[in-house]
Amino acid sequence: MGKTATLIIDGKSYEFPIIEGTEGDNAIDISSLRARTGFITYDPGFANTSVCKSSITFMDGEKGILRYRGIPIEDLAEHSTFVETSYLLIMGHLPTRSELNRFSVRLNDHSLVHEDMRHFFENFPRRAHPMGILSSMVTALREFYRGVLEEEENLEITFARLLSKVRTMAAMSYKISRGHKVVYPRHDLTYCANFLNMMFDSPVRPYTIDPDIVRALEVFWILHADHEQNCSTAAVRLVGSARVNIYAAISAGICALWGPLHGGANQAVVEMLQQIYDSGGDPMPFIERAKDKSDPFRLMGFGHRVYKTYDPRAKIMKKVCDKVLAKLGRKDPLLDVAQRLEEMAIKDPYFIDHNLYPNVDFYSGIVLRAIGIPLNMFTVMFAIGRLPGWISQWKEGRYDPDWKLYRPRQVYVGDREREYVYIDER
Repeated sequence: MGKTATLIIDGKSYEFPIIEGTEGDNAIDISSLRARTGFITYDPGFANTSVCKSSITFMDGEKGILRYRGIPIEDLAEHSTFVETSYLLIMGHLPTRSELNRFSVRLNDHSLVHEDMRHFFENFPRRAHPMGILSSMVTALREFYRGVLEEEENLEITFARLLSKVRTMAAMSYKISRGHKVVYPRHDLTYCANFLNMMFDSPVRPYTIDPDIVRALEVFWILHADHEQNCSTAAVRLVGSARVNIYAAISAGICALWGPLHGGANQAVVEMLQQIYDSGGDPMPFIERAKDKSDPFRLMGFGHRVYKTYDPRAKIMKKVCDKVLAKLGRKDPLLDVAQRLEEMAIKDPYFIDHNLYPNVDFYSGIVLRAIGIPLNMFTVMFAIGRLPGWISQWKEGRYDPDWKLYRPRQVYVGDREREYVYIDER
């Protein structure tokens, strides 16, 4: 018999099995708790609740560890490509050369968007946010490929279609919002180079592919490809548990990512740095405000719900940031503000005591800004990067016999039963 945990309620003991993870992240299996005791657990934000068993991503917030399928994020950021990392997450192993070539061909074959979908793009209000457009268009994809997903052998094609078309749709939404001519994908360019070309190429000013900028985008997307059971991933699994099609589940993830406490954080960092710069460039008053519990202001890009040390992705992104700015020869005043802010914050006892270290959003916003991505596209960039993680999580759930319809419980604290009072008597 395996390990168990004992719960005592009103003097009566109940034994519950312990599930042991491969990295020591153990869990008490309370799936029979309500049936056996009549009790449920109360865990706001699910901070202490495991909703699934997963073999995709491992995180250790205390030690600053992040691995995809067992491979450290540092190794992937240095040696891998985004397409290869996507294959690793979705298929479960690093691809052979022939597998990678086949997957890349499928990405090219499915990169174009149905011409009818263009009418949808063109009829969104000019000021529509790209995330709202993207979530709507991903849901619409299902109607253009109805029935294909039900055939098991076509799953890999469906995954490739999503990865490729979401990238194309993101670039299209930007071009159309600017009133520019849409640039179609080219089969001679890599996944990341294709996106940059679709975003910035024009008849007036042809875009020059810079390998260092392409690599910076590769690393950005690799670092964002998956992050365990975060808000948007949980949304994908939750919606997927109703056995909806993958397009609807991914659309739910995009909507969850839109929030400023999640995917919108990198945009919020740049807006905060701009606020500091506009008020004179001195971060100290803002640091003092962040330390004041009575002030709702918070420093965006500092601290993480999971990491209690320096975010390992932030270390990588900082190096990318320095290289990109040196390559482009630009002196970004917001980076100067960011560097001063970081230097002050990491030496401040308050931030040290509260483990408030810079996270990946702190530097990724500067990188996106440097390569020309407009502010309202920042969260879309995050969504493209997170797409292989969402797909892999949806796929894992699909084959998990324990993947049941999500139905959280609640502790009701409202009124007891009371009489209805007719309106004339109120």
